[in-house]
Amino acid sequence: MAAKDAKAQELARKLEEYIEKIHYSERYSDEEYEYRHVILPKPLFKMIPKHFFNQDNTGTLRLLSEEEWRGIGITQSLGWEHYEVHAPEPHVLLFRRLKNFDQVQATLNGRNAAGKQPAKRK
Repeated sequence: MAAKDAKAQELARKLEEYIEKIHYSERYSDEEYEYRHVILPKPLFKMIPKHFFNQDNTGTLRLLSEEEWRGIGITQSLGWEHYEVHAPEPHVLLFRRLKNFDQVQATLNGRNAAGKQPAKRK
């Protein structure tokens, strides 16, 4: 039993170490979206559960939900979606969100905090 606990602790330590090495690119944008890519350390990529991968045996991840990508240690602000995979480098995940996402969220939060919609400007 003690050996099993020690192995679990070692695995948790390695996982935490790999998560700290996740690389987040600078943001870049077009007219509609802002983008970023996230590079997972290859040892972390190898620890991802098999059901997160495409069934076609290409070794690429399927598109992950927010809960799934957060569950493997990726941390980003709200609004990001995993929208693409890059087969030549399957450990690179591509994300995007609406370019004005922060403004929309601020407007919605202001509306919700006051319990009503903001007054229309004339």
